[in-house]
Amino acid sequence: MTAKDNLLWTHEERMILPTIDPMIAGAVVLTTAFTDAVYVLFTASVAARRRFAAATWSSVWYLLAAFAVISYTSNWAYVPFAALGSWIGGFLSITALDRVSPLQRE
Repeated sequence: MTAKDNLLWTHEERMILPTIDPMIAGAVVLTTAFTDAVYVLFTASVAARRRFAAATWSSVWYLLAAFAVISYTSNWAYVPFAALGSWIGGFLSITALDRVSPLQRE
């Protein structure tokens, strides 16, 4: 076995793509979306100096992150799904925060 075999290459020099389970991919997207949304809420709580809320959001953040990390570290193909979920979560949570408490723009 050569070093290339360890990098998912066959003897014919074609890359072997891992199998992606759509249910796991969807779960990774949703989990990372929720993880990033919770991270935004955690950061807002820290900025507002709300200790109880910040501590609560922090614990929820780690619980959600655990699923995503465990899911995609066993298969690198889930990393893009985690990135997609992260983007969705950040975008939607900022949108929601802006509707609840709009920033006063001058």
